[in-house]
Amino acid sequence: MSLKLPAGDFKAYLFDCDGTVADSMPPHYIAWKRALDEWGATFTEEQFYGWGGLPSGVIIERLNKEQGLHMVPAVIAERKEEFYYESLPTLKAVPEVLEHVLDAYGRIPIAIVSGSTRESVVASLTTLGLLDHFDTLVCAGDYIHGKPNPEPFLMAAERLRVAPADCLVFEDAEPGIQAAKTAGMAWVKVPMPWER
Repeated sequence: MSLKLPAGDFKAYLFDCDGTVADSMPPHYIAWKRALDEWGATFTEEQFYGWGGLPSGVIIERLNKEQGLHMVPAVIAERKEEFYYESLPTLKAVPEVLEHVLDAYGRIPIAIVSGSTRESVVASLTTLGLLDHFDTLVCAGDYIHGKPNPEPFLMAAERLRVAPADCLVFEDAEPGIQAAKTAGMAWVKVPMPWER
C-alpha cells in the first residue's frame, strides 16, 4: 500500500517520527504500560493512539488528573524511555513513508517534527540508519507549545527556510494533523499499524 500525496509542488517534507517514519508506536505503548504499571496507572491503547504526538509530560499530567495519581512526570518519562530503548533492536521503518524519505533525500529539505525527546528520536533514527537523511530535528524541548499547536511545524519550516504553504506534513496522529492544518500546511495521514 502506498501513500496518496495531495497535489502540489512541495518544497519541503516534514515527518513526524513515531508511527510515521518509525513503526515505533507498538513498542512505545508497551514501554508506557510497563512504566505506568509500576504506579498502578491505567493507560488504554485508545488513549495512547488518541494522544499521539503529545509530549510525555502532558500525557502523565492528564493521567494524574483523570486517575487521582501523583506520578512525577520526569521519573515516569525516563522509565518509559528505558523500556523503549530495550526494544530498539527490533525497530523497523514504515515502508510507505520510508519510500518518501528516500525519494526526498537530497532533492528537497526534510525534517522530523516530533513530540518525543531528541534522545528518543535520535535513537530511533540511528537504529533505522536514517539520522543523516534529515536536515533538522524539531523535538520536545525545542518548542513551548506542542501539537496540536502549529508551533513545532512552523519552527521546522523556518529552520528549512521554506514557507509553510510549501510544506507537506506526514502524520499518523490527529493532534499532528490538526497542527499541520493550523500551520497552513498540506498533510498526508499515515495509516495506523492495524490499518497497514
